[in-house]
Amino acid sequence: MIVDLISDTVTRPTKGMLDAMMNAKVGDDVFMSDPTVNLLQETAAEMFGMEDALFFPSGTMANQAAIKLHTQPGDKIFCDKWAHVYNYEGGGAAFNSGVTCKLIDGDRGMFTAEQLEVAVAGRADIHVPFSRLVCIENTTNKGGGACWDFEELIKIKKVCEANNLSYHLDGARLFNALVAKNETPQQYGELFDTISICLSKGLGAPVGSILLGTKEHIASALRVRKLFGGGMRQAGFLAAAGLYALENNVDRLAEDHRKAKQIESVLHTLSYVKKIEPVETNILIFYVNDDMNADDFIAKMADKGILLTPMGDGKIRIVTHLDFTDDMLEQLLKELKSF
Repeated sequence: MIVDLISDTVTRPTKGMLDAMMNAKVGDDVFMSDPTVNLLQETAAEMFGMEDALFFPSGTMANQAAIKLHTQPGDKIFCDKWAHVYNYEGGGAAFNSGVTCKLIDGDRGMFTAEQLEVAVAGRADIHVPFSRLVCIENTTNKGGGACWDFEELIKIKKVCEANNLSYHLDGARLFNALVAKNETPQQYGELFDTISICLSKGLGAPVGSILLGTKEHIASALRVRKLFGGGMRQAGFLAAAGLYALENNVDRLAEDHRKAKQIESVLHTLSYVKKIEPVETNILIFYVNDDMNADDFIAKMADKGILLTPMGDGKIRIVTHLDFTDDMLEQLLKELKSF
């Protein structure tokens, strides 16, 4: 039995999701005539209380489109030093939008309003890029699935308003945060200018992300998506999976969180584990002792059918997900204990 814990992107559609895909009504979405895509966009916008939404083939493209919407070449955006938009999107902010990133030294991918104020401060002159956008990632990937404190996000919004900065949420795993902290999509819809959400991670869809914003934002995003090559034709087959995910796979994220906590409990008992980052959702990051090479550990676990991933700096990541069964959990815990 292979236990794949590399990411929550490795899931496969369930029978119910496949049935929904096979029975989807479709049209040409480039002409905005795919009824299932339109329904997905309307459903997501209503869920978050935002004006409009646009379906994208990937979360990276949705984030990059959002950056493009809010900036001009030569501008500056603010994000945490561990942010996905900076670390894992191929340098897209610079390549696609011509902007520079001001990195904030936060904690587990999260910074404070006070830190943002310090980063923004300073006299604007011809030597300094225009400050345009603040990007938040919730939950934080490199930070081990950490959830932002919503009150801090409100404080950051006030800093944005005081400095005429747009506010974008990379919500690739936002639903994990909503479930873990008993929050609502509407809370985030009221706070952010634009939000991207992934359907292909914990929600279990095979492809797709959504960008939410005002009607003006989404009208501009439609053109940016075309520019990036993201226009799709009979995309309703994919959108049907996203609709199924939103309707059926949100509450079950708590199960992924429970399994991650069980793994954390076992890791705390193992002598070869040096440190474990706090576990809040479905991502668990830990470090092995200095006399053990993390890459060797990952390779040896792979030999036992357990697939993990390195995160750099000696970090090892485990991600629980829809396809990670109770039997797989028992197999993982057995191999960890006997290593």
